[in-house]
Parts: sequence; C-alpha cells; structure tokens
Amino acid sequence: MAIKRRLSGGIIHRNKSNGPHFSIVVLVLFSFLVFSILFVGRGLLRSASNDQIDFSTSSSKQDLNWRERLALQHLKPLFSREVMGVIKAYTDDLGPLSLDSFRKNNLSSSWNFVGQEISAGKNTTSAQSKEVAANVKRETSRGKQEDNSHEDHSNFFESPAKLERRKLREKRREKRAADLVKQDDDVIVKLETAAIERSKSVDSAVLGKYSIWRRENENENSDSTVRLMRDQVIMARVYISLARMKNKLDLVHELQNRLKESQRALGEATADSDLHHSAPEKIKAMGQVLSKGREQLYDCKLVTGQLRAMLQSADEQVRSLKKQSTFLSQLAAKTIPNGIHCLSMRLTIEYYLLPPEKRKFPRSENLENPNLYHYALFSDNVLAASVVVSSTIANAKEPGKHVFHLVTDKLNFGAMNMWFLLNPPGKATIHVENVDEFKWLNSSYCPVLRQLESAAMKEYYFKSAHPTTLSAGSSNLKYRNPKYLSMLNHLRFYLPQVYPKLDKILFLDDDIVVQKDLTGLWSVDLHGKVNGAVETCGESFHRFDKYLNFSNPHISSNFDPNACGWAYGMNIFDLKVWKEKDITGIYHKWQNMNEDRVLWKLGTLPPGLMTFYGLTHPLDKSWHVLGLGYSPTVDRSEIENAAVVHYNGNMKPWLELAMTKYRPYWTKYVKSDHPYIRSCKLRIVER
Repeated sequence: MAIKRRLSGGIIHRNKSNGPHFSIVVLVLFSFLVFSILFVGRGLLRSASNDQIDFSTSSSKQDLNWRERLALQHLKPLFSREVMGVIKAYTDDLGPLSLDSFRKNNLSSSWNFVGQEISAGKNTTSAQSKEVAANVKRETSRGKQEDNSHEDHSNFFESPAKLERRKLREKRREKRAADLVKQDDDVIVKLETAAIERSKSVDSAVLGKYSIWRRENENENSDSTVRLMRDQVIMARVYISLARMKNKLDLVHELQNRLKESQRALGEATADSDLHHSAPEKIKAMGQVLSKGREQLYDCKLVTGQLRAMLQSADEQVRSLKKQSTFLSQLAAKTIPNGIHCLSMRLTIEYYLLPPEKRKFPRSENLENPNLYHYALFSDNVLAASVVVSSTIANAKEPGKHVFHLVTDKLNFGAMNMWFLLNPPGKATIHVENVDEFKWLNSSYCPVLRQLESAAMKEYYFKSAHPTTLSAGSSNLKYRNPKYLSMLNHLRFYLPQVYPKLDKILFLDDDIVVQKDLTGLWSVDLHGKVNGAVETCGESFHRFDKYLNFSNPHISSNFDPNACGWAYGMNIFDLKVWKEKDITGIYHKWQNMNEDRVLWKLGTLPPGLMTFYGLTHPLDKSWHVLGLGYSPTVDRSEIENAAVVHYNGNMKPWLELAMTKYRPYWTKYVKSDHPYIRSCKLRIVER
C-alpha cells in the first residue's frame, strides 16, 4: 500500500503510484472527508472522541445540520476512537486543525503530488482533479461562514472538569513565567552586587593624567580627534619634505602655516576634551591642504621612504629620552629636596642656640638595658627618621619599653637632635650620635674607608673626565650614589662595636613605615642564625646570581647562584651569635677582596648576602613588604597587612616622583602642621 498523507491538492505517497483512476477516487473521497471535518468543527470532534457516544445514535442529535449528520455517517468507518481522541487533544491545545502545515514546501523531496501532476496523456484525469478541487474550495468558503455561527455553540460541549483543567494549566504557565522573571531579577542583583564589590577593590589613586578613571576616558574613542590631528601633522611633514624636493615653495609655505596652526591647537592634549575649541576648523583647513598636496606630490615610494626615515628618527629620540629619564630619575632620587634641606638648617640653628644642659634627652639609663626593645636607625634625613620613630611608637603596645639609637653625620647631627627635643617620642627613649665621633672607625680598621682613600676609587668617583651628557652618564650614575661614600651605609656591619652591651637589636632603614607592634620579633627563634630577614626570591632577579659575579672563582666556589636573596630594611640581629661567628671579620674579608670591584659592584646588599650566607633565618613575609619605591603593582591587601612597608627604590615618599597611591601610608605620620615644615614649604600631601 502507498504511505498516504492528506493535502487539499491531492494524494501524496512515496514514489509509488496505484494508477490514475484509483487516485481520482481516493482524491474525491478525501476531499469530501476534509470538507466534513472542516465544517463539523471542534464541537463535533469532541463529541466523536467521547467514549460514551455511539456513532450509531447520531440520529438523536437534532441540533446538528445535515452536513454534520452526513459527516458522522462517513467518519465512523474511517476513524477509530483512538484517532478521534488524538484529534480532540490537538484541537483542545492548538485550536482547529489547519492544512497549512501540510503544504508542499514542508515535505521532503521523496514525496510526490500525484493528483497535481499534469501530463499530455492524462488530460481527463487532470481536468477532473481540478473540478473536484474547485468544488472543495467553494464548499470551504461557504462552510467558513457557517462555522463562525457555531463557534460559540461549541463551547457548550466542554465539561466543567475540562474547564477547570484548562484554568489550572493557565495558572501553571503564569506561575512558571513569574518564576523565570524572578530568577532573572535575582541574577541581575547578584551581578550588580559583584560589580560593586570589585569596584571597591580598584585603586583609584593612579598616577597623573593617564588614569583610566579620568573623565575623557569614559568613552572608547575619547582621543579620536587627537589621533586624527597627529596623523595630519605627520602627513604634513612628509608632504613638506616632498614639496621641497620638487621645488614647490608655495605649497611648502602653505603646509608649514597649517602645520603650525595644528600644533598650536593640539598642544599637550591627550584626549579630545583637552583640545582647543578651534581644533575642528584646523582639521578641516589641514585636510584641504593635504588633499592639494596629495594631488600634486603623492608618490607611494617616496611617501614610504619619508615615513620610514621619520620612524627611525623617532626611535632614536625615544632611546635618547629614555637615557635622559634614567639619568634624571637617578639624580632626583639621590638629591635632597630644598624643603628638607631648609628644615635641617632651621633645626640646626635652633639646636646650637640652646644651652648645653638643654641638649640632653631623658631616660639615658635605658640605652644599655638588654631587657628593652632596641632599634638601630642610621640616617641623614631628619624627616624620614621622624616618620620611622613616630610610626613605631604609634603602633607599639608598650612605648615605654622601646629605645631608639639614631646615628647621623656631622652635618645633620644638630638638626636630628633638635627635632626630637621639640617632638619627643612619648615615653620611649631616644639617643642621637654622630658617626664622625666613632674614633675606632678609621681606615686602618675599616676596608671601605681605606678603599675610598685610594687613588683608583677617587678616580672612579671624582674623575673630571666623566661624560657630561645626560645620555652618556646615566649608565654609571647608579654606582656613583653618594650613599656608597657614606659610612652610615656601611655601619650596619659594625653593630656589636656600636652597641657592645646589647644582645638583640632591630635594624631599620629610614625609608620604611611601621604599621604594627614589632615586639614579637624579639621572641622569634632564629635557630642559631645571626640575621632574621624576609626572603625576596619569589622573583628571579632576587637570587644571588643577579648580585654577584659568578664568573669569578671566589664567588662560584663559595656560593650557590640560585640561593635566595633577602632584604635589608627590617632585620633582627642576634648580637651574641654575631660575635661568636665573627660576622664583622667575614665582611672585612670579602670587602678586601673586592677592592677592584670584581666580585660585585657597589652597595651593601651584595656583601651582606655573602657575609650572612647560611646565617640568615627567613621571617614571615607579612613582617616586611617591599617595592613601594619602584613597583606600582604591590597588592594593597599585602601592604595593609604588613608590619613594615618599605619604599626601596628611587621613588621615595618624600620626593615629588613618589607614587601617589603609596604616599599616604607615609604622610600620615608626618607632622605637617609643624611650623618648621610649613615655613620650609615642604610639598607633603595632607593626610
């Protein structure tokens, strides 16, 4: 048998044919059947699907018209009750059956429309098919009018139970839709909350006008006009060069005028909001001149050559500016700001105007008491030293048990004393000494002093033939730092000699800020080591091979190039073990071997790594966080949780080149309301 599907146009079957006459007969019967189904409507289908209705009793339905009765007679032999149930279910949910879904373009190519095929040998069959189709069409249009009159009547056959089920289905749909809307709202609220939390963790204190939070950067193309003007300036320079080559002086003059106007309008702008209001007019005028130049001068090869030459020139300028920037940053980091110099001078004058009996600090009996907490601070910067002391005292649990040993040079001795006489550190004890008064620290005992007196070292530091240009002198400026000439920097290797009666001492640099009580460091078990320090080998450039010359056999045979480095700035030293291990003698040994700077360059960290090799106990990293003087990526949570933060690097917090987002941790301990600080006009950011 053919696999049949019904369509108003004829019989459809898969690649089989039962002959033209049979197709016509089936077409007629099916057309009549479709006609009956369409006009009976949903009410009749519901009646037919009811298990309690017997098709033989259709004569008792007096309210049905003659078409319905005729359809009932033909439906009984054609459809079973199950089929009628399926039809009813579809009509309940989707409405009356439609034949639009069975159109030809919805069927696969394997189905043939037998009743609509036209051939030369089957004219009679085709004519009959058309006539039947026309009759069906007429009856269908007439039946639609009658079906509208019975639509309301069909609702009469729905039982109360079915109506209730329909209402329940509608309620379930509404509830499901409400739940989905609520889920969407919950997701939106969660996303907004997460975005707010992330925004709180973003540091808004970014450097200068390159901040991503500036108003002009709210739009993606906030600098599109600036870039257009810069491109016009570049092309104008190219065409000026080409015009000169071709002796078009009028065009050269016109391009130069427009170039000057565009450069004035552009200025130092980095975003469209910074441009002068005349910028659009300048862009238009420049565009007209560039179009004129393109018509007269454009040659792809010449333009490419000019652009390449300009690119090479720009690269050379960038390299030169980088060298100059390095030189100037090194220079700025090593010089003393005018405000700090002014402060030192004012304090020095006040100190030497005091009578001798008023120059002494109280509680001098605590200076050699080993049961107290002793700090060593060597500095020639009055303001920096004051921040170290004030931040330590502010966070100490028992300030009266803290003793500060300050050592400075002769130039700043009076200023350092006067500052702490005017601003005493509460109940804590403080003592200031002059390094030049340590008579035992001389060239016969100290290798560094002896080397500084040698002709080779003097030539290295003070040779008049040093390069005078910024770019040429930048490479060696780092190693000509004045701190390498100061014994204040090397005094850390002589702690037992400076404080012979102490057992433990905490060494602090002057570019640190204390944020927590540090007394816990005195109870740390160093396991027989001399130095307690925070290791810095999380990064590759903080290992030994980055500080020492491992091509030298003295270095390669005694040290591991991958050994972990550690940081100066906050170190707890066991002076008893120091004396037992003769740490100062080890330092002298290596310093004598480096007279020609063949083991390391200059500084105190390389000899410190060598001297305390195998004698350093690693402390927890939260004690000491570094990098605030050179790295803009130090995590804020690490800074806030650290006991000590260290501004190691060139960007010291008292300099103008300091990173602004780290500066408040330091300035909060500056006495910015002090009359001397105000009178010296120190550019310190307010708290």
